[in-house]
Amino acid sequence: MSNVELLLIVVGMFLVTYGIRVTLFVGANRAEMPEWLDKALKFVPVSVLTAIIAPMALTNDNGLAVSLLNPWFVGAFAALITGLVFKRQLLTISIGVVVFFLMKMVTGN
Repeated sequence: MSNVELLLIVVGMFLVTYGIRVTLFVGANRAEMPEWLDKALKFVPVSVLTAIIAPMALTNDNGLAVSLLNPWFVGAFAALITGLVFKRQLLTISIGVVVFFLMKMVTGN
């Protein structure tokens, strides 16, 4: 593939990506979202984060790993409890990470 072909591909990808985004942003101020959709979209970040973290926290190479010796599980559980009690995102993340690393040091996993 020549440099000219590569440049044309990159420019084409830029135009397609930029065109889609500009079209959506220009029309966004005129669009009215229903209230039920707006409420539902607020749960998307939490759902995505849960879908990423849950498999790591609940499983290992051997299958289900719900154990107090599993640092991933203990850190996630500590974050869950902290989030339910205090409802503060930064505190929840901080507690989860600290507990995870403390468990890693204690268990040596």
